[in-house]
Amino acid sequence: MIQFVDVSKKFQRKTVLENINLTIQQGEFVYIVGPSGAGKSTLIQLLYRQLLPSKGIIWVNQFDLTKMKAKGVPYLRRELGIVFQDFKLLPKLTVFENVAYAMAVTEKKPALIRRRVLEVLKEMGLANLRHRFPSELSGGEQQRVAIARAIVNRPSIVIADEPTGNLDPETAAGIINIFEAIHRQGSTVIMATHNHELVDRRPHRVVEIVAGQIVRDQAKGAYHYAGIRH
Repeated sequence: MIQFVDVSKKFQRKTVLENINLTIQQGEFVYIVGPSGAGKSTLIQLLYRQLLPSKGIIWVNQFDLTKMKAKGVPYLRRELGIVFQDFKLLPKLTVFENVAYAMAVTEKKPALIRRRVLEVLKEMGLANLRHRFPSELSGGEQQRVAIARAIVNRPSIVIADEPTGNLDPETAAGIINIFEAIHRQGSTVIMATHNHELVDRRPHRVVEIVAGQIVRDQAKGAYHYAGIRH
């Protein structure tokens, strides 16, 4: 379970998030929507403790992120799969090596790493690309590698920050199919997105943030609500 209790985040004198109260149960699929600068990415970064709140409490599973020491962060992140808009693949590693790296840092045995990585690459339709480098892939292929890396350790929570932002509509739809498959397998999925067409076509819970505050929390919601346009 994820819980934000009276969470605010300030950068110098600017308040980016203010009094956020949010609970996400295990197994939910949640879109975080809102205009540019609303605070979506800040909320996402708080989830994996890239940032700390200025006030309030954040729980992710059994971890109290506000009291966690730096040495505890790797243990938190082992339970999370994180997907970025700009992929963050290691350019000098192959597809196989990029995905395997996520398991190697958790000190898994080489035989298990090889078996699991090949399994995930096959699920992602990437098995035939496993020896290629990121520079040899399309944007959609790079994003699928990033997702494979995020889920290879079977995380309980998958967090995605604008995962379709740089992709064409057809490729973006394929990426959402992958996230829905991950969700059906039992993972919690939290996705910050500007892609209103995908949110409308694939309805899930919608949490809307405007000017750092939650203005809507709607089950099976659409991207736009009550005539609001972003």
